[in-house]
Amino acid sequence: MTTCALRIGLTRGLIELRQSFTNGAELFSHLLWPLLTLGALWFLRDAEFGSTGLLLGTLALPGILGMNASFGMVSMSQLLTADREDGTLLRAKATPHGMTGYLVGKVLSVSGGLLADLAILLVPALFLIDGLDLGAEAWLGLAGVVLLGMVATLPIGAILGSVFTSARAQGLIQLPVLGMIAISGIFYPVTALPEWLQWIAQVFPLYWLGLGMRSALLPYDAMAVEIGESWRHLEMVGVLGAWAVFGLLVAPVVLRRMARRESGSRIAARRERALQKIG
Repeated sequence: MTTCALRIGLTRGLIELRQSFTNGAELFSHLLWPLLTLGALWFLRDAEFGSTGLLLGTLALPGILGMNASFGMVSMSQLLTADREDGTLLRAKATPHGMTGYLVGKVLSVSGGLLADLAILLVPALFLIDGLDLGAEAWLGLAGVVLLGMVATLPIGAILGSVFTSARAQGLIQLPVLGMIAISGIFYPVTALPEWLQWIAQVFPLYWLGLGMRSALLPYDAMAVEIGESWRHLEMVGVLGAWAVFGLLVAPVVLRRMARRESGSRIAARRERALQKIG
């Protein structure tokens, strides 16, 4: 039965992924952010960071890729919350191994959409931005950081999606995410920020995803603008690995507890509250 659930989940995930690129509104959402980012990079392509001789656009691109990789966490949270609210999770719970198939499908659709979004941004950016290191080691390092980043962030998204009971409440996650983006050295080297903000940024995976992307794509001398003038590969793997272990241990527990508590009466009550707020 587990093999059957996995096969159903893979089929479901591929269908959802295909629909996201054939539905006009969802396709627009896949293209909008990369196009806006490419426009910003175009204006930054010749600007230098201080007296380092490094181009600001070159420094920003890997960080933006790391930020996009972390957005899989937000997407997973949003999808789980929406499916919980409309009863999709309850229907999955009612079938044998339905939750396993559901989660496999969601991981596949979210990670597949994430990889596509990264490619949509990265491929044209390679023609706009100079100074990147694009050897074989760079591509291997990039693939490793993306994979580790997804393992570190997608389970966190599943936890958040289990905690919030409505899409309206789930929207509150956007505020701390924007705060993390602001202090994580995505658009500007984190060393330009106060030291206490640098310490806060290093607690969360977003900073380390950006650092990992920069270590893969930037030349050796770009380390001069990083904390400790080092890529700190061991620390990066350690922090992202710690988040991955935490998420993989906690997410199944939280998801099982959330699934046990779901019922038709709870869904009806949430819908009634939502209608009252609209009215």
